[in-house]
Amino acid sequence: MLAQRQAVHRDRKWLSAVHELDQCVLCGGWGIQAAHRNEGKGMGRKADDCLVAAICPDCHHEIDNGPGMTREQRRARLDQAILLTVQQLARRGLIGVK
Repeated sequence: MLAQRQAVHRDRKWLSAVHELDQCVLCGGWGIQAAHRNEGKGMGRKADDCLVAAICPDCHHEIDNGPGMTREQRRARLDQAILLTVQQLARRGLIGVK
């Protein structure tokens, strides 16, 4: 039996909140990109918007192309960045429970 593909979660408010973080959660560099998780996507589909990290272009490039890291290491680094992003969003009051 094939598993049903779930719809991808899109949330402009979430991405807007992520873009309010002006420093990379990994290195502290200025200017961030909302980097989507590199797993559970494919064929032109990005992962859910809630699985993004506020990281600088250099860290984003390193995670996407890091020749010195295995795929598992790159995914672990992005997962760490996603958790740090959620932490920063919560601490700054940019996300909350409705």
